Amino acid sequence: MQRKMADVPKNPRVGIRHSDFVELTIHFRCNLRCQHCMILESMHWLEPADETELEALLEQQRQLRPWKGLILTGSEVTLRKDLSAIVRRAIDAGFEFVRIQTHGMRLADESYCRELIDAGVKEFFVSITAADEQLHDRITQVRGSFRKTLEGLTNLSKFPDVRTLTNTVVTALSYQSLPEVVQKLKDLANLTEMHFWTYWPMSSADDLSLCVPHPVAAEYLKKAITLARSYGRKVEVKNFPQCLLGKYADALCNDQPELRIDPRFWTEFHRNGFHQCSYKSMCASKQCLGINTAYANRFGWHEDILKPYSTSEYDSLDVIR
Repeated sequence: MQRKMADVPKNPRVGIRHSDFVELTIHFRCNLRCQHCMILESMHWLEPADETELEALLEQQRQLRPWKGLILTGSEVTLRKDLSAIVRRAIDAGFEFVRIQTHGMRLADESYCRELIDAGVKEFFVSITAADEQLHDRITQVRGSFRKTLEGLTNLSKFPDVRTLTNTVVTALSYQSLPEVVQKLKDLANLTEMHFWTYWPMSSADDLSLCVPHPVAAEYLKKAITLARSYGRKVEVKNFPQCLLGKYADALCNDQPELRIDPRFWTEFHRNGFHQCSYKSMCASKQCLGINTAYANRFGWHEDILKPYSTSEYDSLDVIR
């Protein structure tokens, strides 16, 4: 039976924007090796925020209250033994929400979930790569990771005051399973938001052949969006040509919180070459990132299928602004 809107927990963040959050990278180690990981080859030299940087951010929050929420991220933050202590410090500094980004494996331990929640974590942003164990574990390159992540998501559903968000990266390996991911997670009581981030390599070439042609991926994205919304879930799509989403164009949201990260990351990131499109100069979209360099080098610019928005067309979309 499909879940009705009334069956999904109320979203306490309604009206809160991405800009109301600040994101701090506190750890650059991971016990998975996801094939699509953008920092897989750089996490060994990226430096997480040190105590001075953490305390400076907390003091800024104490004094000025510029944000409502703090996102703790990096690689796999649950590998930090002092994660709960950091969360408590953030709450004491005046953050209303603390979110952790995680692959969810350690959440298979219900007592650990409770530890984080008791410390003040209210949101968990959990990565799930596919709808079945074989494919998920192939992507993460760690056997048993799917089972633990699913157990973690199930454990979180036992805590009614916690919100769960999921993210699935859209790659040549995963795109066909997007609707099945939504279906697989349909009974999670506190899953209120699902993200689908289109893969981009930190390079000008798709060396791993993980990019998937946008027109092909679009059909599976649309099915996933339709299904997720039928269960009352909010959906955000990242890094996908907005015009190819058709009537689901409102799902595209490339807004991001302020990210505090090792500055060397940005040198790598900008190799992606975002904001390229044959129609960039005439398109009114404020969310679309166009086509990145690696994708264009492999699949071209799609001049025959992309369609620039006029100002009136874009303004008529019920998009996140």
